[in-house]
Amino acid sequence: MATASRDVSVTQWVENPDGGRDRGPRGLVRAWVEVLVRPRRFFENGIAPADQAPGLVFAVAVTFSYVGGRLVLDPGSFPVFGDSVVVSALLVVGVACLLVAPLALHLTAALGTLALIPLVRDRAGISETVQAIAYATAPCVFAAIPIPEIRVVAAAYGAVLLAIGFAVVHDTTPIRAALAALLPATLVFGFAFGGFSAFEALFGIELVTDSRTA
Repeated sequence: MATASRDVSVTQWVENPDGGRDRGPRGLVRAWVEVLVRPRRFFENGIAPADQAPGLVFAVAVTFSYVGGRLVLDPGSFPVFGDSVVVSALLVVGVACLLVAPLALHLTAALGTLALIPLVRDRAGISETVQAIAYATAPCVFAAIPIPEIRVVAAAYGAVLLAIGFAVVHDTTPIRAALAALLPATLVFGFAFGGFSAFEALFGIELVTDSRTA
């Protein structure tokens, strides 16, 4: 396993990454299915150094599915700006997919990298960390369904996939991978994809205290 020094161009789109990945919509669907059903094999063969762009596209596609699904299935969970529901929906989707998703992905990758530093000496680069986080969001397509049980399972499985991804791409133990993935998983699956709120709704346990009521 190469070290972090190999990360020279994290936005490069490699034409023939190790293991091979189809591009375009077919490649997205294939990656989504494979990471859900064969995660270890996917993380071994589907992630390549300095090949961040497909992972970013994947994360944006999952975010689009999640936000779009929430708008259709649970429209009351989003604000309406002015008097136009359509404009509000387009604004929410646009901001979530084009601004929030890329920024959140890179922020959590940076936090994951910092967490890996004291745990894994011979680790992969930040590009591989970005890809691992991006593909671990695959189950969150189902988090759009306004059923707490489904949303909790989707968020929990995403966190498990992230730990598996860290273990594989950084060639480390499951325990160290889980520790490094803890903060990114909390931010991505607990907050961004609503795992905590679904857990609270399902079990009546408040995980996050509202400072306004303190």
